[in-house]
Amino acid sequence: MTEGAEQKPASVVVADDQTVVREGIVMLLGLLPGIEVVGAAGDGEEAVRLVAELAPDVVLMDLRMPRCDGVEATRRIRAEHPGTQVVVLTTYADDESLFPALRAGARGYLTKDAGGDEIVRAVQSVLSGDAGLSPSVQRRLLERLSAPEPEPPVPAAPPDGLTMRETEVLTLIAEGLSNQEIARRLQVSTATVKTHINNLFTKTGLKDRAQAVRYAYGKGLVRPPTG
Repeated sequence: MTEGAEQKPASVVVADDQTVVREGIVMLLGLLPGIEVVGAAGDGEEAVRLVAELAPDVVLMDLRMPRCDGVEATRRIRAEHPGTQVVVLTTYADDESLFPALRAGARGYLTKDAGGDEIVRAVQSVLSGDAGLSPSVQRRLLERLSAPEPEPPVPAAPPDGLTMRETEVLTLIAEGLSNQEIARRLQVSTATVKTHINNLFTKTGLKDRAQAVRYAYGKGLVRPPTG
């Protein structure tokens, strides 16, 4: 890389709550071309403070940290210091870690088995406006994007041959509404409500409203109140 020697090295802050890991990453980065470590933080809160003080080009951010985790620290850094990019460097590549970090504004995502060359590429990529993602993370994103949309749930058919309108009347009975209130809710006459009730009682073998309430709960048409 002929231009690499002439370019100013990328200034980097390392954020990791495990001292041995943090010091190991700092030591590794010190051996890599084109990178200058300007600070190290033990949690997200300290990372945000160091970014405000040092204005680094990139933060290598762990996710699971005390006081302020990596996702929240990333969100704050990107909101308050948009000139600093964030590359996540973590043990975890599951959806619950990956997608919140990317939504918070991380432009890169590496797992801690990444080699030095991969870290350098990720830092250079995010500084040039590209994404710095490990191959495994790229595959995970593609799998997520190419996964078929879940089918919407098919509404259950009304029980015992009830029509949708009769089922609606039954649920309103179970909610404690009178015939007049049901008529107002459905914008029909009281006589029409009575006809629906007679029909649904005949189909289900119900004798009165109390049985209708128990039936509606038993068929899962109405859920019991909670709390």
